[in-house]
Amino acid sequence: MKGAARILSALTFTIALWCIGLPSAQAQTLVALGASNTYGKGVARNQAYPAQLEATLRAQGLRVRVVNAGINGDTTEGMLRRLDRAVPKTTSAVLLQPGGNDRRQGSVDRTAEIQASLSARGIPVIMIANNMFRGLPHQADQMHLTPEGYRMLAETVASQVRGVIGR
Repeated sequence: MKGAARILSALTFTIALWCIGLPSAQAQTLVALGASNTYGKGVARNQAYPAQLEATLRAQGLRVRVVNAGINGDTTEGMLRRLDRAVPKTTSAVLLQPGGNDRRQGSVDRTAEIQASLSARGIPVIMIANNMFRGLPHQADQMHLTPEGYRMLAETVASQVRGVIGR
């Protein structure tokens, strides 16, 4: 009986570890770095594409957390300045959406420097180019997406994310 009790105890311990999650089962962190279309200007936080991307990936069985590091009106210069704060060392990938603020504000495009910095840290970058917004539902300002547009963007980006994080 003592042997059976030990086996039962070991089995209970193993199941308890599995239930609380082992380090290898921890959620991967993705950071969505960008401007107003990353932030989700004009929509609720849970309707912005980073939140919808997280929901989409989780519905597909992936353990991910998508951090929304979008700031309305930000330029790539601003993104580069806050890169180390916005993107922790443990980040699995960055979704980079430079937007059009550099052109509108007459700023130098620093996208290549952001990509080089992340590459040097071993963090893959998934580009969210402005042309990805074409054909998606926009708000009345014709610059920012509707909740449905952000959902469609999230679904499009989800396959790229799966390819990058290896699942």
